[in-house]
Amino acid sequence: MSVDYKPAVHFRDVYYSVDNRPILKEITGSFPEGKITTLVGPSGAGKTTLLKLCNGLLSPDSGGIFINDQSIDGYEPVQLRRNVGMALQSAPMISGSVFKNLALPMELRGKQLAVDEARDLLTQVGLDATFLQRNSKDLSGGQRQKVSIARTLVNRPRIILLDEITSSLDPASQKEIEALIVKINQKFGTTIIWITHNLEQALTIGEYTWVMINGKVIETGESSLLNAPANEKVRRFVKGESQ
Repeated sequence: MSVDYKPAVHFRDVYYSVDNRPILKEITGSFPEGKITTLVGPSGAGKTTLLKLCNGLLSPDSGGIFINDQSIDGYEPVQLRRNVGMALQSAPMISGSVFKNLALPMELRGKQLAVDEARDLLTQVGLDATFLQRNSKDLSGGQRQKVSIARTLVNRPRIILLDEITSSLDPASQKEIEALIVKINQKFGTTIIWITHNLEQALTIGEYTWVMINGKVIETGESSLLNAPANEKVRRFVKGESQ
């Protein structure tokens, strides 16, 4: 990958294991600041584990992780989660209204979310103010994802981690979420790191791509690498062949 960018997240020889079983091995590389990087690879490659290391949900066995040039160990957990937000495929909601869900990140910091700010957050994700009093259990899959992303924006994170957020959505909702993420990236300069199993999505939405296989980063570069991978393992993965 080109080196003419500032890294938002940098991994230096990171290892992670569970019960002495290696999950991530020799992870070294950077996610460019202000860009959308897609993370692809077969199931079990370690993609979600790597994402959880980015915001401190997991800690590496060895190696260094740096967020905006500062060691992740130097961040207080609350400060880290404010800087590095995360949205998941399941878009988990607490019971109650959409407003209650949006207010949760502020409540965890002992603060209150203003109604005007909540309305603005919904507007940013393409939902109108009438959704504030809707019960979260009555939302469609696409609406849940939009509320989940709006909730992630409450802390104004510099980095957003996305884990398969469109994989269970219908094509129209998928396109809406893709457009929303691109808008957030362009409007706020937010660094986006997006796990996706959809290679077409990785190619069209991502500016850069990491390909992971069996706990290792095999190939990185501009997303066009998926059209002509240099690595044989990556070529087989792109063709849908078993590793």
